[in-house]
Amino acid sequence: MKIRQRGVTIGNLPVGQKNCITDVAGVKVGHTTLEHEFGEEKYACTGVTAILPHDDNLFHHKVVAASYILNGFGKTTGLVQVDELGVIEAPIMLTNTFGVPAVTQGALMYMLKANPDIGVSTGTINIVVGECNDGRLNSIRELPVEPKHAVEAIQNAKMEAAEEGAVGAGKGMICFGYKGGIGSSSRVVYDTSSDTAYTIGCMVLSNFGQKEEFQAERYKATEENSVPAYPTPADGSIIIVLATDAPLGSNQLKRVAKRCGIGLGRTGSHFSNGSGDIVIAFSTAHKIPHVSEISVETRYMLRDDHAVMNDLFQAASEATEEAIINSLSQAVTTKGRQGETVYAYPFD
Repeated sequence: MKIRQRGVTIGNLPVGQKNCITDVAGVKVGHTTLEHEFGEEKYACTGVTAILPHDDNLFHHKVVAASYILNGFGKTTGLVQVDELGVIEAPIMLTNTFGVPAVTQGALMYMLKANPDIGVSTGTINIVVGECNDGRLNSIRELPVEPKHAVEAIQNAKMEAAEEGAVGAGKGMICFGYKGGIGSSSRVVYDTSSDTAYTIGCMVLSNFGQKEEFQAERYKATEENSVPAYPTPADGSIIIVLATDAPLGSNQLKRVAKRCGIGLGRTGSHFSNGSGDIVIAFSTAHKIPHVSEISVETRYMLRDDHAVMNDLFQAASEATEEAIINSLSQAVTTKGRQGETVYAYPFD
């Protein structure tokens, strides 16, 4: 269950109807989860998660985007072009560290099939993939993730409230020594000057922190000695995906993305040396055509000095914090390779 169902409220802003990144209209999430033995003493405990900014053709109708690196110990693909051009044109994919090449290939295969013009009558495409290391539960060296699993995750994407916890890319992840993985939350802010509501949705792939760092008292959590924490090092990673329908430019999205670090820090993280703490943000307010005959585009954006921008900053920090705690609250005890077991956090 989500942390709010346990009687814990994080922050002050109202949440969306689903309290999920899919509260941002049009956003879809899909998972492929791998959990099986293969070969001798080998175990797949991993998966793929796909986040689609909208249900139209993503290559021909791009969205404004940005990324922000809290700590750069990560193996992502595609972020250089995202920050250069300020757009995303493919599903945002999440997986384990060694699964990045296969997931990149799978997402590319899916997009090439949907767009026969790519690489022929038009340019190439930029695939965005984020990762965390699930090697404590998953036989990561055996490369169990294949391109077809990325395709399946994209095809499984839905606008309903997404599954959370030990699913998809989060299947083998560990957070603060307990079972982590996929978590999501959302916030709604109101611009009274225009009588408009904007939604911010967050999805995380949590795989960081030691038990001693977790700020359990913030979440009314009382740990039982009978449920041991996995002795993980402080280093780890988190991928944070932030979606909004607020009309923001790429630089504004980067500014909002920076505030995700506040929510991450509130849980107990200090962005360790070997941690890949990365934010990928996008806005669905405008769909940018891949081809246009006009030389000038007109878009509307919020003013940086308007009060609603501060509300969006607050929304990003609150939604990130709650998404991380939901990844713990929704996860279940999971067994992996060589009999390793990581327990769900004992909130109850």
